[in-house]
This record gives sequence, structure tokens and C-alpha cells, in this order.
Amino acid sequence: MATREEVAGVFPKMAERFDPQKTEGIDATIQFDLTGDNGGNYWLRLGKDAAQTGEGAAENPRMTLRASADDFYSMLNGTLNPMQAFMTGKIKIQGDTGLALKLMPLING
Repeated sequence: MATREEVAGVFPKMAERFDPQKTEGIDATIQFDLTGDNGGNYWLRLGKDAAQTGEGAAENPRMTLRASADDFYSMLNGTLNPMQAFMTGKIKIQGDTGLALKLMPLING
């Protein structure tokens, strides 16, 4: 089980690893609603040449990802297959589901 600090720490790392070539054409805000004692609300904003992250509710997100913080953390660390997690309902996507597929290169590094 990941700590709240470990879960919160993945979002700045996403922004640090931002590669505009991997996310070409994406201009969107993604909301992450993570449940559990170690969960919270986070957002990731992708623009033409920058990525920003923050805590709390995003204004008008194009996509919302809902999951337990543990499942989300496991997905990022490669111990939970993202597609399998989605198909089994461990991860739920609301909004632009196509955006979720485009985000995988950024999320998985």
C-alpha cells in the first residue's frame, strides 16, 4: 500500500517527464479522483509545451479518472495492467476516453 505522500508524488513526476512529442496535439486537463486513506483529488494540465499538476478539483476537466489510490499507484508502477484495470472496473474513465489512451506514454514514462 502506497502512502499518501507517494501517491501525491507521482503527479510532479508526470510533469517532469513531460515530452511534448508524446502528447502532440493534446491540450487538456485531467482530473484524478483517488479513493482510500491515501487518496485525494489531483489534476494534470497538458498544454502545447508544458505540463502542470496540482491538488484539488480541476475546472472543466476533459477527462476524469477514478480509482483507488492503491490501484492507481500499482498501475503507474507496472504491477497492474492499465487496460485490465479498466476492463475489470478498477479504473473508471469519465469524459474523453480516447484521451486516456493518448496519456499512457506520459503516465508510464
